[in-house]
Amino acid sequence: MWRSIASNFLTLAIVLLIAVAGVIAWGKREFTGQGPLSQAICLRVDQGSSLRRVSDRLEEQGAISSGYIFRVGADYTGRASQLKFGSYLIPAGATMTEIVDIVTRGGQSTCGTEINYRIGVVLAEMVVRELDPATNRYVEVVKFDPATEAAPQGYLDVAETDDVRFRVTLAEGATSWQVAEALKRAEFLSGEVAEVPPEGMLAPDSYEVTRGTGRDTLLAEMRRRQEATLAELWTGRANGLPYETPEEALVMASLVEKETGVPDERGQVAAVFVNRLQQGMRLQTDPAVIYGVTEGKAPLGRGLRQSELRRETPWNTYVIDGLPPTPIANPGRDSIAAALNPDRSDYLFFVADGSGGHAFARTLAEHNENVARWRAIEAERGQADEGGVQGN
Repeated sequence: MWRSIASNFLTLAIVLLIAVAGVIAWGKREFTGQGPLSQAICLRVDQGSSLRRVSDRLEEQGAISSGYIFRVGADYTGRASQLKFGSYLIPAGATMTEIVDIVTRGGQSTCGTEINYRIGVVLAEMVVRELDPATNRYVEVVKFDPATEAAPQGYLDVAETDDVRFRVTLAEGATSWQVAEALKRAEFLSGEVAEVPPEGMLAPDSYEVTRGTGRDTLLAEMRRRQEATLAELWTGRANGLPYETPEEALVMASLVEKETGVPDERGQVAAVFVNRLQQGMRLQTDPAVIYGVTEGKAPLGRGLRQSELRRETPWNTYVIDGLPPTPIANPGRDSIAAALNPDRSDYLFFVADGSGGHAFARTLAEHNENVARWRAIEAERGQADEGGVQGN
């Protein structure tokens, strides 16, 4: 009898072990296999949320098949206590393993609402946008200029929420004064701007910040990135350039930045300036003259007057020889690269061609023909600003 009981017990134990192994294997497949989510969603993880609350929300939104398996798997991988608050994009079909990683790895939120303060050459705009998880694209909700408009309610409603993300985006060609003044109007930043950074030394880029980030802290990061970019590109510069220091190259890069918005033209514009310097010709570039008039504190908003072209300032390249003493804006990486590795050409002149780009010329006669064509286009449009490099 005892032998029969032992045999039955052993059989039952084996059956139970097989069943447990089957359950474990099933749970593992559920945890690592493709999830049931048919369309991406935004998952909000509140500050102080428990793993159970997160798993319940995931189950409610159809992202996981079992909250229990999700919790057990997170605990088994040692990440159950590592939740990071924020809003996260959960892609369609995400496995529980992937979701655990998304909500515990840290870093910036990847979904939900973002406030992007875009500092441009003409104005600075505060943009509230939300990620549409279905298309993975941002949709603008509110946009305003804090210099001239009060913050609308749509901005106020989200600016103080816990999971909103803040970003400052600096466009190529803005001046350091413009950047410093714009940052003073960003209410989510803190502290004073101790001084306007040196012209040209702020890197046009996108900067993720948090509420309360110091203005000087952000400006220091902008400067650090620009210094790193300049140092990196300086080491790979072409031979025979008519400037001897990275600072002079930055001046050239700023001229290139302000003269053309066409990416493919940067190398050609840099070549014209380099050729003129090497031949002892004045640069005669209007953006530098404008900087001498405005001191970088505002767009000129009109064409240059003849009196301004003749006025002596350190930046009037119709009057001075060589490069201006400082940059005239903050150039981007591509313009710095163009200044340090310009195209090889014998062009000495360029002028607007009516298409957004420029017509380049080797001789003054060719240039005058290009100018005449541009003047005809100007007459049709009723414009008055030539731009480009003049003839001697």
